[in-house]
Amino acid sequence: MTETAETAKTVPKWHVTGDWFDTCKCDVPCPCSFAQKPTYGDCEGVLAWHIREGRYGDVSLDGLNVLMVASFVGNVWAEHSDSYGAVFLDETADAAQREALQMIFGGAAGSWPAEFNKLFDGEMRGMDFAPIDIQVDEDLGGWRATVPGRVEASATALTGPTTPEGARVQSTNLPGSETGPGQVATWGRATADRADAFGFKWSREGQSSKHIPFDWSGPT
Repeated sequence: MTETAETAKTVPKWHVTGDWFDTCKCDVPCPCSFAQKPTYGDCEGVLAWHIREGRYGDVSLDGLNVLMVASFVGNVWAEHSDSYGAVFLDETADAAQREALQMIFGGAAGSWPAEFNKLFDGEMRGMDFAPIDIQVDEDLGGWRATVPGRVEASATALTGPTTPEGARVQSTNLPGSETGPGQVATWGRATADRADAFGFKWSREGQSSKHIPFDWSGPT
């Protein structure tokens, strides 16, 4: 039996929608989203997921959060190079929700996360259940995430002298969309990008950030 068939046999139907964003080392706009090498040849940053609505079988995942700190070298879409990551899962999740989050975001439940996880086939430095606060402005004017004392990421939507007031700088059909095909990216500039966890340590601001929604269904 193929891996896909085995996954479909053992994993319940699931569906999650929500917000993803990152803050990273690259200049604006991050070339990784265009399937190019990062600005400085390597990249490190924060990746945050907020589930607005979700179910894993009969288990509700509404409102839960996941956060990752990661680094890699080279074009992550085209090369297998040194990559490292660590994951925080929402400490408010009960036992069934924790299992569901690990299945989905670990890639074992199929769909886009399984494909995305193949890109980060390097060392996982750890996983922890922690308080994660993620906020996304309804008008996409900004977004922010914190794990107290360990991670802080925030950004404001990119604008400029020719951007209409209240309009967002957005891209469609990204060659390297981190949440999968068919989503619209809103570009921003980081106001905070800090990590001190699992051996990752950096502190910067002013570099690239982007928000992309996600809409995934599984197990196939």
